[in-house]
Amino acid sequence: MSTHRPSYDVAILGSGIAGSTLGAVLARSGAKVLLVDAGTHPRFAVGESMIPQMIAWLQVLAERHDLPELEALADADTINEQVGNSFGRKRHFGFQLHRPGQEPDPAEGHQFVIPDALTSASHLFRQDSDAYLFHVAVRHGCDTRQRWRVRDIDLRDDGVTLTGTDGHVVGARYLVDASGFRSPLAEKLDLRERPARFRHHSRSLFTHMVGVRPFDDVVDVPEASRPAAPWHEGTLHHVFERGWFWVIPFDNHPRSRNPLCSVGVTLDPRLHPKPEDITPEEEFERLVRRFPAVRRQFEGARKVREWVSTGRLQYSSSKTVGRRWCLMSHAAGFLDPLYSRGMSNTFEIIHALAPRLLAALEDDDFGDERFRHVEELEQGLLDHNDTLVNCSFISFSHFRLWDAVFRVWGSGNTPGTLRINNALRAFRADRDPSVFDALEKAPHTGLWWPDSDAFKALLDTTARSCEEYEKGLVDGDTAADRILALVRESEAVSPGFGWKDVNQRFIHPDRRQMGEFLEWAAASPLTELSTIGRASLDALRGAQAAPDAAPGR
Repeated sequence: MSTHRPSYDVAILGSGIAGSTLGAVLARSGAKVLLVDAGTHPRFAVGESMIPQMIAWLQVLAERHDLPELEALADADTINEQVGNSFGRKRHFGFQLHRPGQEPDPAEGHQFVIPDALTSASHLFRQDSDAYLFHVAVRHGCDTRQRWRVRDIDLRDDGVTLTGTDGHVVGARYLVDASGFRSPLAEKLDLRERPARFRHHSRSLFTHMVGVRPFDDVVDVPEASRPAAPWHEGTLHHVFERGWFWVIPFDNHPRSRNPLCSVGVTLDPRLHPKPEDITPEEEFERLVRRFPAVRRQFEGARKVREWVSTGRLQYSSSKTVGRRWCLMSHAAGFLDPLYSRGMSNTFEIIHALAPRLLAALEDDDFGDERFRHVEELEQGLLDHNDTLVNCSFISFSHFRLWDAVFRVWGSGNTPGTLRINNALRAFRADRDPSVFDALEKAPHTGLWWPDSDAFKALLDTTARSCEEYEKGLVDGDTAADRILALVRESEAVSPGFGWKDVNQRFIHPDRRQMGEFLEWAAASPLTELSTIGRASLDALRGAQAAPDAAPGR
């Protein structure tokens, strides 16, 4: 080792939600951190929809690393009180199938209302949430170099050197690239897989708008066919063959004063090639006109910033971790915003990376073996999401098949979140971080319920069935019947919420049903379920004895 010690322990490229959160975690534990960014805050970003697993990982980071400021993002009321009154509420994932030129059929809508017992999720107005996290990182000791573009990266056995376009040189013991698609480190080391290895293909158009009408106001639906919660109170997905629109309102919460709505569409370019003769705004308007109810929702709406039109969204990297460096989260790869996995993946990766990096700094040992799980996790999160999203895009052309895929996706969400919440409660009880190490000892790293062979088998059957439908080997009903039969038979799928009942498309677990789910899970012959159920049931009974206890505690 060189006797010359670099100025910083860790340099982080990118001061967005990923880089700033990691910087705050490391600096809070005593590391000397530099946050580097070619831009500055506040700034526009998409990826605004929170999910229960993301909030669970956020709470774990807050508790494990003594960063209570992170808790402000974990509740829809608190975030509008402590961060800014610009955030929406996400009560549900909502999906409505559309066909060109036709009114949507209420019987072809789905909704999964997030159980109140799990969390109160938000729609993040990213320019405010990211700036907040950046300032948290600075308060805990991170140095910053904003509007500074890296020209060259020199990786050596004893450290890392960054050279800016202005000639300024910075040294660090370790480099994390959290910058995103245009990763300087991925370019330097030629890490991008060309083409990306994923089966899924999509491109996107997106912006922020004002004047987007609540979908509830533009469709006339009989009361018996209305969803469990208003469409406007969650993240709405208008799905159609090989594509989907997103509608993410920031004005649907009583404390919010933000009139904006995040709007976008994601398309498979193999069916919807990118036109060369019209603007992105004109293309969006052309797409909207194909679907009468969607057209009504956007009548009179106006953009507040220029449209962004992308090429293929998917990119991947052959390697994400090396000696003294890590490509983190969206610098490593990206799939598709469907199911809002991006931020959840980011916080899970931070949780895996930060303790290992702090230990490496302490030991002055940056060997590959120490960070092997981070690589496996990053690649696994992308690959399993590729399987699910690819199945979804295939199934959008056949409602019963899409209905089956929806049930597979939804049925794994609650157990996948509860296992994290249980580990967090155990840590709060005795401050033993080994409970988090146990979470990593799972056979299907990166799956949203990674310790269940039964759930993995369900996903594998779903993938095979959808791919056979795509190739024309079976029709949509045959593929759907195969998946739905396994859903009904699977011991990993609860009978209580409605996942097994095709007549129930609006899933809205109340507290009574959550209690029944935990009773069922505790008695399950599947170890991964009975463990979750017993621990969660004990916590529920404790919360009932102390009704003021916070969710997840």
